[in-house]
Amino acid sequence: MGMSAGGHGGYTSDINVTPMVDVMLVLLIIFMVVTPMLQAGVTVVIPKSLNPDEDANINKETAVVLAIPENGVYYVGKDAVTKDRLIEKIKGLMENRKIEDRVVYIKGGNAVSYGSIVDTISAVRESGIDRIGLVTEKKKTDGAAPGPAK
Repeated sequence: MGMSAGGHGGYTSDINVTPMVDVMLVLLIIFMVVTPMLQAGVTVVIPKSLNPDEDANINKETAVVLAIPENGVYYVGKDAVTKDRLIEKIKGLMENRKIEDRVVYIKGGNAVSYGSIVDTISAVRESGIDRIGLVTEKKKTDGAAPGPAK
């Protein structure tokens, strides 16, 4: 309700956008704060590959993801675990699961040695798990069929 100068009385039909802008800024701040918290597990720079299919089970809350961001550093989910306790931790997580749900996904970083990954696979197998998934990031292709390296 504004008053116009010059003696003409009445209402103006302008929209007051200030409250709307305030609400939008609050929502923007909320999303900026909450979004980083939605990421599950430990961040690992993983190798890229032309993988054929993605296993949808890796995104479930119940998935057991073993992350190795660097040599000698192990995480099961978001929990840091030593190499000695790795078998014990995986056995505990897989204890009451059905056979088809007993899968461990391994995320090995780019800088992690091949020997470290093989040792980790051996440790997972020692805990009684035979189904192991190695996680890679899908390469972006230009649409051409992959061929031999030149």
